[in-house]
Amino acid sequence: MRPPSPLTRDNPGFLLAKALQRWNELLAFRFAAAGFAEVRPAYGSILIPLYEEDGLRMGELARRARLSKQTMTTMIRKMERAGLVRRAIDPEDGRAFKIRLSNKARRFRAAAEGALAGLDRRLAGIATPAATRTACDWLKAVARLAE
Repeated sequence: MRPPSPLTRDNPGFLLAKALQRWNELLAFRFAAAGFAEVRPAYGSILIPLYEEDGLRMGELARRARLSKQTMTTMIRKMERAGLVRRAIDPEDGRAFKIRLSNKARRFRAAAEGALAGLDRRLAGIATPAATRTACDWLKAVARLAE
């Protein structure tokens, strides 16, 4: 007898992708409602490390965001056009750039925190705190999977 196919809508990878898709839809809606329609949920991969430590070098930011250098360059360009970040030459190494948050990105932080708090409240309605912690631990483990 053949084992069941992993190609189903119950596959953890499929479910993870669909959950992320819905999460990003909800975030985008909340960002737009707060007056920041130009901020894409994907920018969180860059904004969160910069909120933790502004002025990171591109390479370090890419490492913390877990993005390739090519993806990082593309996203930084888009975020510059949206007025969220700016590049500054690193005074310690004129060949390198540091990425700094704009005033707009600093204002957006409150909207992002509000959007995430609202979604956290929605999650609290469907899962216990223990289940949420377990899910977060599982997601961290998935993010660390090796090839």
